[in-house]
Amino acid sequence: MQVVSAAQTTDGGWTWAQTAGLIVPCIALFGAFLTYALNQRAVRRERRGKTFAEALTAVEEYLEMPYRIRRRPESSPTVRQRLTDEVSGLLARMAFHQAWLQIETSTVAGPYAALVATARAEAGAQMSLAWQEAPITTDSGMNLGTPYPRDRSDAARAACIDVMRRQL
Repeated sequence: MQVVSAAQTTDGGWTWAQTAGLIVPCIALFGAFLTYALNQRAVRRERRGKTFAEALTAVEEYLEMPYRIRRRPESSPTVRQRLTDEVSGLLARMAFHQAWLQIETSTVAGPYAALVATARAEAGAQMSLAWQEAPITTDSGMNLGTPYPRDRSDAARAACIDVMRRQL
């Protein structure tokens, strides 16, 4: 009577050791692929989150411009030029983010465009009023007392963030 070990061939000439030798690398390869895929997903999520945050920051800075205009140190051509350049730069940044979101995440582009339009309407009117005010010359004047209303922009921002959160 002959005893057949596990390492010896089976009826078809294939051993269990050969089977294990084939399965182990396949499992390792699958594990490496799964790890790579999960890492890439995390990187994409992080990049997308940063893109969303930068887009929201541009709008927030635009909404702050009425305060910056109101608190300008003086009424000179240099100050006016600097502040209008900042406004122009913010408009360009918001347009950039709007285009980027249309390319990268089209479902977020609509709510972001609505946020930008709302912010431009609210802050734009407030900036016009702020330019009509005299520059603040005292420390106590820096506290404007009543904030500029941002109810519509805040609502549009919340809706946009909700869509962004779902995309992450």
